[in-house]
Amino acid sequence: MIYAFVGRGNVILAEYIDFSGNFYSIAYQCLQKLPASNNKFTYNCDGHTFNYLVDNGFTYCVVAEESVGRQIPIALLECIKDDFMSKYGSGKAATAPPNSLNKEFGPKLKEHMQYCAEHPEEISKLAKVKAQVSEVKGVMMENIEKVLDRGEKIELLVD
Repeated sequence: MIYAFVGRGNVILAEYIDFSGNFYSIAYQCLQKLPASNNKFTYNCDGHTFNYLVDNGFTYCVVAEESVGRQIPIALLECIKDDFMSKYGSGKAATAPPNSLNKEFGPKLKEHMQYCAEHPEEISKLAKVKAQVSEVKGVMMENIEKVLDRGEKIELLVD
């Protein structure tokens, strides 16, 4: 993991970079072009992946070497989001000026990045489990919708 930031709209609130390079400028250019909808995005550039998670007006970014793949950076984004929201979800981040959370949250970004670098197999397993849970959740929601539809059809037949 090379670079990470948390932003609100086009404003970067906290960041951490582990290497020198133009990662900041490329990540910021990509940030300008991201849609505002909640989603995950990955851009490839010069042997690196620029991974983004947009959620409720906040953007989380992790830059990694392409050889790392997508699973670990995406799992890292989820960890950063959870940590950031638990710390600032009550409103401080909604009005914070640019880079004002660097001192507080920059070291947390570094911790998350180091943990992922030191425990990739654990992060990979966690990502797989989360993906499976998400898949099961989707199937369950579909089944619930089908049951509700059947219930409505039965009610129409009874009437």
